[in-house]
Amino acid sequence: MVRLSVNLNKIATLRNSRGGNIPDLIQIAIDSQKFGAQGITVHPRPDGRHITYQDVYDLKSVIKTELNIEGRPTTKFMNLVLDILPKQVTLVPDSDHVKTSNSGWDTFIYQDFLTEKIQKLKKKGIRTSIFLEPEPKLVSFASKTGTDRIELFTGNYALGYMKGNKEIIYSYIATAKKAMEYNLSVNAGHDLNLENLSFLIEKIPFLKEVSIGQSLISDTIYMGLENTIQTYLKKIYKAYEK
Repeated sequence: MVRLSVNLNKIATLRNSRGGNIPDLIQIAIDSQKFGAQGITVHPRPDGRHITYQDVYDLKSVIKTELNIEGRPTTKFMNLVLDILPKQVTLVPDSDHVKTSNSGWDTFIYQDFLTEKIQKLKKKGIRTSIFLEPEPKLVSFASKTGTDRIELFTGNYALGYMKGNKEIIYSYIATAKKAMEYNLSVNAGHDLNLENLSFLIEKIPFLKEVSIGQSLISDTIYMGLENTIQTYLKKIYKAYEK
């Protein structure tokens, strides 16, 4: 069954907007796990606009499930994750000024670059994942990097689903199945929410992990943290009952 990893970037964004320590990122990480989250995801960016590098160090000791650190593998990022040694590192091709992750890797062009980074991570026993567009042809090049998993960039899926275009799922299914042919596990993330999550899991039931931040954290405003996490988990469980 797919695991739910809660992305805490937006908690840090709210905290940073005023300075100080409200809301308390570390306490929310602890509580998220207590309320059922099966992992915590963070994505430190070079400008420190939400999760900071110090946050990652502070989180290390309180994560009892799985810590997934996302980011572009700059020298600074690689030094961070090789020091922290999280359970999983997800490599994302962000440029410095994007508001949020908006594309996956071209694994044909960046195969050698990714291979070098992944070798360093795997030598330290870190599970690796590559952020990927739903394009089956990219999977073979991804497999050559030595990665353990791909993470399907679900931004376009979420947009299509919202507009009633459920056929958009087919490229995701094809890419996920191709990954399985290459013995790669499959994660998914970006813009997943309570409306589109179950359909994705129904169609790709062998997903290993979904990381959800923006929508989940937004839902807590109305539903509270514990109830929100439990509601997302119920959506996941229900998808397997169909």
